[in-house]
Amino acid sequence: MEDKKMVSLAEVKEILTERQTEGELTPEQKLALEHSQRFSRIDSKKAKKLIKELTELGFVSEINAVKIADTMPSAADDVRLIFSKERASVEKKDIEKILSVVEKYH
Repeated sequence: MEDKKMVSLAEVKEILTERQTEGELTPEQKLALEHSQRFSRIDSKKAKKLIKELTELGFVSEINAVKIADTMPSAADDVRLIFSKERASVEKKDIEKILSVVEKYH
């Protein structure tokens, strides 16, 4: 069985750019590369560090950490939106922690 891992847009961009040098990309890969080039806000190394730091907070899942790295929210409402599908709401102090971590990577 193949392992599945969540990756940020920045990591997608890095992976597909590398594969592009090795040969022709499929049409789907080309679209994914174009999307990642247009919408990734930080580079791959920073994204990995940000995701790691967010998950180490203890209350941010890997999925939400990737979403945060992809969107780089700067307002509490943006963070609340990412967590809107969670059963429990995120407390104001936790949102502030997330925003302070994200701010280091802007």
